[in-house]
Amino acid sequence: MLLLCACSGSNSAKMIREISEKYRVSPEKQLIVYTSHKEEVYLPIIREFENRTGIRVEVKFGGTAELFKEVREASGNGTCDILFGGGIESYEAGKDLFLPYRVTDSDILDPNYVSRGNYWTSFTELPLVFVYNNKLVSETQAPRTWADLFRSEFKGQIAFADLNSSGTSYTILSAISQIADVSRGISVENFINQLDGRVLSSSGRIVPDVSDGTFLIGITLEETAKKNVEAGYDITMVYPEDGTVALPDGCAMVKNAPHSFNAGRFIDFVTGYDTQKYAMDEFYRRPIRSDMELTEGYPEIKLLDFDLELAAGEEEKIFALWNEMIPGEED
Repeated sequence: MLLLCACSGSNSAKMIREISEKYRVSPEKQLIVYTSHKEEVYLPIIREFENRTGIRVEVKFGGTAELFKEVREASGNGTCDILFGGGIESYEAGKDLFLPYRVTDSDILDPNYVSRGNYWTSFTELPLVFVYNNKLVSETQAPRTWADLFRSEFKGQIAFADLNSSGTSYTILSAISQIADVSRGISVENFINQLDGRVLSSSGRIVPDVSDGTFLIGITLEETAKKNVEAGYDITMVYPEDGTVALPDGCAMVKNAPHSFNAGRFIDFVTGYDTQKYAMDEFYRRPIRSDMELTEGYPEIKLLDFDLELAAGEEEKIFALWNEMIPGEED
C-alpha cells in the first residue's frame, strides 16, 4: 500500500511539474506542432529550433491521414500551429485547413514544389524506390519498372501500408494511377488486387518485413531504404528504370494558429540552409533548396511527370476505393 501511494504521489508530482512548466512559458514563446515524422527526424530539428529561438515546442505525433483529421479539429479549437510531415499532395487536397505563408527563402526553393497561394511549404524531396529481399529475389528477378510490380510472382508479396495510416501509401497509389496505361481507377484497383488482401498497419514495417522474408518486395521512400540498408537490413534498393515520383513532404501553418508568428519562424527554420543540410547528411533526404549540391550517394534520377492538383483532386475517390476493397489490416 505504501509503495502504491508513493508511486501515485510521484506521478501526480510529475504531472504538476509538467503543467507548471507549460504555463510558466509565456504565449510569445510557445508553439504547437503536429507531426507524422518519426522521432529520430523531428526531435533533433525541434530541439535545435528551441535552442536557437527560446520557443518551447509542444509536439503531438501520429500517422499522416489521422493527423489531418486531428488537426482539422484542433484548428477549430485554436490548439494547433503547425502540421509538419506528410506528402504535399495531401496538403494540396486539404489546403482549406491552412493559412498562407511565404517563407523568407522562397526564391531559393525548388519552384517545382511551391504551393500556388503559399498554403504549404515543402520540407525535403522524397523519391519513391523499390526494395527486395536479397535471399529470396535474385537481381534478375527484381522489379525494375512499375509494370513489374504486377507480375504474377509478386501477387500478395508486396509490402504496402494501409492508406489510412500512411501518407506515403497515398503518394504511391496516386503515382500508379498516373503512370499506368489504363484508366486511373482501374490501375489503382488492379494494384489493390495485386496486394491480395495483405496490408500492413504502418509504413515503418515495410523494410523489416521485406528483409525477414514476410514479403518479397516493397515500395518505400529513398531515405527509408538508404537508412535501412546502412543499418544492415537484408534488402537492395532499386530506382525504377522508367522513372519515379519525387514528391516532397510538407509543412504548413494551421488556421486559427494561436502562435502564428512562431509558426512562421518554424517554417523558415526547417527550410533554412542549416536544417536542409542536416536533413541531407543525417536523414538521407534530398534538400529542396536550389543553392545546395547533393552529396555523394544521391544519383541523378529520372522523374516522371506528376500532376499534383490531379493527385489532390482524386484523393477522396482513391480512399473510397481502398476502403471498399481492403477488409482490414494484417497484424
